[in-house]
Amino acid sequence: MTVKAKTIETNDVGAAVTSGFEQTASAFKDGIFKATAGFQTTQAQVKENVEKAMKTAEELLAFNQGTFEAVVKSGKIWSTGVQDITQQVVASAQASFDETLATYRALAAVKSVKEAVELQTSLARSAMEKAVSETGRITDASMKLAEQVIAPLTERFSLAVEKFARTA
Repeated sequence: MTVKAKTIETNDVGAAVTSGFEQTASAFKDGIFKATAGFQTTQAQVKENVEKAMKTAEELLAFNQGTFEAVVKSGKIWSTGVQDITQQVVASAQASFDETLATYRALAAVKSVKEAVELQTSLARSAMEKAVSETGRITDASMKLAEQVIAPLTERFSLAVEKFARTA
């Protein structure tokens, strides 16, 4: 058996190999170029998103700092206000005690039951009027204090609504 070999011209094979190599190299270069461009685009987007995230974190930190300061300010106002109201209550109690003590001393010196009843009635009326008056005054002071305490917090809440409504 005789095998006949096909003869292929060397020029045709060389041209085909060169053409295939050039096409492969060109496709590889295009792929590298597109991959590099895609990577650069992705890198730019990642960088932009990281910068946005950092800016948002810084703004949030600054906002929370302001909120903390508002809470501290509110606490100081409350502390001072409660101290003032307590001093008013103590002063009122002291005045009431002094008046009651003076009335009992006067009761010890009365000469008739009628005079004792009049002193006791006067003390009771005075104590009731002062209690109503002091209760109103303390209530007013407490309401004013509540308004002052909540003012810094209300301001921060309004700022939060304004700030976050803008970004939403």
